[in-house]
This record gives sequence, structure tokens and C-alpha cells, in this order.
Amino acid sequence: MKIFILTSFIVCSVTIISPIEIFAETALDVYMNDFYSKSNEASNILKEIEDSLKDGSRKKVCSRQREAAKLGLLANKSLIKAFEIEGANPPMEAIKASQERWESILNEC
Repeated sequence: MKIFILTSFIVCSVTIISPIEIFAETALDVYMNDFYSKSNEASNILKEIEDSLKDGSRKKVCSRQREAAKLGLLANKSLIKAFEIEGANPPMEAIKASQERWESILNEC
């Protein structure tokens, strides 16, 4: 019992005395998370549209396509901003191709 009390006291002491470090998100993390979340959401919307078209439903296809395209374009902007913060050159060819793809989806309807 004494060992348990002593161990508990040491654990509590170390927890209280030792500094606790908080890891905040950097601006790079914020933009990269924004890029991934928006691009994933846009891809999911396109997948849902594909599934509904396979089922024969054309309900809200154009509005959903526009929504996905806008998210994709915003995701590209976040990616470019993340590269700027990092001080690296973004892969402009890939980003431009993605940009053109999202713009064509936006303008199809």
C-alpha cells in the first residue's frame, strides 16, 4: 500500500511540475488540412453524382457538380498558399491541370 501511495505521489508530482508543451497547428498545417478536406469532399460529391447517375437519377446533378468544382478550386488555392508558406515551388503543371479539370466541371452544366 505504501508503494502505491508513493508511486501515485511521484506520478502526480511529475505531472504537475513538468512543463506541458502544446503543439499548435502552423499556417502550413491549416492550409494543407484545408486542401485535403476540400479535395476529399469534392471527390466524394462527384462519386455520389456518379452513383446516382448509375441508378438513373439526375436529381440536382448540375448544382452538385458546381459545388464539387468550387470546392476543388478552393482546394487548389489552399495548396498553392501552403507551398508559398513553405517557401517551395508548387508543381504548377499538376495544379494547372487540376484547375482546368475543375473549371471544365464547373462550366459543363
